[in-house]
Amino acid sequence: MAQQEDHFKKVISHAKEYGYIFGSSEIYDGLSAVYDYGQNGVELKKNIRDYWWKSMVQMHDNIVGLDAAIFMHPTTWKASGHVDAFSDPLIDNKDSKKRYRADVLVEDYAEKLNQKAEKEIKKAAKRFGDSFDREQYEATNPRVMGYREKQKAATARLARLLDADDLAGVKALIEELEIACPLSGSRNWTDVRQFNLMFGTKLGASAETATDLYLRPETAQGIFVNYLNVQKTGRMKIPFGIAQTGKAFRNEIVARQFIFRMREFEQMEMQFFVRPGEEMKWYDHWKETRLKWHTALGLGEENYRFHDHEKLAHYANAAADIEFNFPFGFKELEGIHSRTDFDLKAHEEHSGKKLQFFDPELNESYVPYVVETSIGLDRMFLAVFSQSLQEEELENGTSRVVLKLPALLAPTKAAILPLVKKDGLPEIAKKIVDDLKFDYQVVYDEKDAVGRRYRRQDAVGTPFCITVDHDTKDDGMVTIRHRDSMKQERVLIEKIQDIIDAQVNIKNWVQ
Repeated sequence: MAQQEDHFKKVISHAKEYGYIFGSSEIYDGLSAVYDYGQNGVELKKNIRDYWWKSMVQMHDNIVGLDAAIFMHPTTWKASGHVDAFSDPLIDNKDSKKRYRADVLVEDYAEKLNQKAEKEIKKAAKRFGDSFDREQYEATNPRVMGYREKQKAATARLARLLDADDLAGVKALIEELEIACPLSGSRNWTDVRQFNLMFGTKLGASAETATDLYLRPETAQGIFVNYLNVQKTGRMKIPFGIAQTGKAFRNEIVARQFIFRMREFEQMEMQFFVRPGEEMKWYDHWKETRLKWHTALGLGEENYRFHDHEKLAHYANAAADIEFNFPFGFKELEGIHSRTDFDLKAHEEHSGKKLQFFDPELNESYVPYVVETSIGLDRMFLAVFSQSLQEEELENGTSRVVLKLPALLAPTKAAILPLVKKDGLPEIAKKIVDDLKFDYQVVYDEKDAVGRRYRRQDAVGTPFCITVDHDTKDDGMVTIRHRDSMKQERVLIEKIQDIIDAQVNIKNWVQ
């Protein structure tokens, strides 16, 4: 755990040092759990968004996009259940005066048990070598079985208590499990209470006539209230999807872990409308499809796992998270939910408008069921960034810090470096920049020795460095250096684009 915490500190420090993420309004001492994306961060974020959008919309002929407004009619949030049920169970430690989400304390306890089990399994795997049968060991080793049983019992009991809205029971569970405040080690807890997460605001010229509004806590409702508009104008047939990316806002009292949990964040969501009765088929389809999308980036299949929900939201009949192994353990990266017909029926009831689909094959009208895929863009950024940041020991005894971002997502695809700032080399380098910048984000860098420039680009995450030297004037060739392998090769200037394209073109990433 200490090693993970150390890595997380390096992630936060590196993100600031290299222009990825800054604290919001830092010159005024910042604003808690609000962050700004710097010159490199905004490019990485855009590239992740584009990768999602192209995969989700461009590659599917039955999924279209939408950009709904952040402000919505207030009845929207009454219909969706957010006014009455969108809250977190909070608990305070009386000694440290720190506030925590009660459910997260129990989930973190369960994750520690999981990590203890994994530690035992790793030790056994090392001991037995190739003959190790993980499945059999998990099913027969008393210590591992004990950890797993305790883990399952805690999360299952938490789910039952939250379902029953038994907050006193949640506190009793925390006390029974002897969960201590991570800061003080104290077990002196207050009662658990619910806290609504929506930000309120007002619309109108004067306080007397203003309408109470909310900043949207999710992007999904903008899709549901536009379902009929999109279906009719696009002549969409079931099954079809509507995708959207955009800002959402939650008044997270316990916002921690850098950009993992923020008050202003960005979601990438797709709502897929299906026939009633076919939702589980599509639920399984999207679970598999979304996991493939993640693993295609090459961040390590072992860093992903599914977590089926013990406690289902009021609108769902099935729900699973794709969890990622962040520097602070496995946590939710994306949710796949079978939302039934809850949302459209609720909006029908509150608006008085029919939100049905006439199915010509069945010759009947019905309210479609919905399967949702919902991913946090900021969490995706953190997953990619934290997994890519590495420190490598080199053969010559030195080390380098390198950000091995998937080339598709890297903010800058290539750095063009003249060996010296004279003899016509800068002019050739700038001509290469001008030729490439129509297709890729590239930079020109002539400051410092070329070795230092390589290290700088490694730390920023640039996949290619292209060096123009004196021989370039004679043979029209440059040295291209690959970030991950540090391999260098001489290539013709006209071949540069093909080499970059082979690594960064989405055709080579999306299956």
